[in-house]
Amino acid sequence: MSTKGAISEFIQKYYLHFNAAALVDAAKGYEEQLNNGAKMLVSLAGAMSTAELGKIFAEMIRQDKVQIISCTGANLEEDIMNLVAHSHYKRVPNYRDLTPQDEWELLEKGLNRVTDTCIPEEEAFRRIQEHIVKIWMDAEAKGERYLPHEYMYKLLLSGVLEQHYEIDLKDSWMYAAAEKNLPIICPGWEDSTMGNIFASYVLKGELKASTMKSGIEYMTFLADWYTENSSKGIGFFQIGGGIAGDFPICVVPMLYQDMERTDTPFWSYFCQISDSTTSYGSYSGAVPNEKITWGKLDIHTPKFIIESDATIVAPLIFAYLLDM
Repeated sequence: MSTKGAISEFIQKYYLHFNAAALVDAAKGYEEQLNNGAKMLVSLAGAMSTAELGKIFAEMIRQDKVQIISCTGANLEEDIMNLVAHSHYKRVPNYRDLTPQDEWELLEKGLNRVTDTCIPEEEAFRRIQEHIVKIWMDAEAKGERYLPHEYMYKLLLSGVLEQHYEIDLKDSWMYAAAEKNLPIICPGWEDSTMGNIFASYVLKGELKASTMKSGIEYMTFLADWYTENSSKGIGFFQIGGGIAGDFPICVVPMLYQDMERTDTPFWSYFCQISDSTTSYGSYSGAVPNEKITWGKLDIHTPKFIIESDATIVAPLIFAYLLDM
């Protein structure tokens, strides 16, 4: 039995009720899943990479606390952007007070704002574009096709970005994932910056759309992975809402109902961190029990919802799992 560190002891002593207690319960439930031999999917929505979640999430990957990731195209690329352009980011702590004119001036400086942080276009987007386009074109010339994250893995492992590293490499969750060749699901990748750039090359006739594998191919990959890895259960740890969570969780009813594989197990654990207000018609605001009706979760699946800011909650849960 591992010894828990100061952060874990603190939350167990003081986080006793409401969302605080839910945080501790969810962390203990996650740990129990791993101890029982289950695997865990972590989904990343929102701007978690720009929030520098990689500082702790990379260690989760290295210590085998997560076996598969579902993330938006933004999170896929923004971890790498932070790796190569961190010193050029601009923090805007007074972002709530910005006028439309202030926002326009940020645009003219090539600074794209994500809440209190601006991503530098030239140093981040274009620095990656220069190298990733060559990888796309090389694959096409060879008649090869890959999933979006596989191209990013090629980029990181090729070493072409090393000259630009501006943070400690151990703080990049994408690099940690690339080293392990960790499975990633990236639904809706096309709406990311790199997705837009790829589309522009297709429009110019310089690349074929088919050189990039599609979302359907992500779903079929996930279906096979789930089938092969679910004997002891697969848990679902969801940060935020949206497509990063909704896409992968649907693999279970797809296998059970559409493929008629009625021996497919439900997700064995579910936790969502969300600041979305519980509401009618909202995926992010739906309570976990609603997922029972869709064939995603079982009656007995441990279910947790933590209504709080993921940038506060996720590092604490990960710290608990890492015995910090």
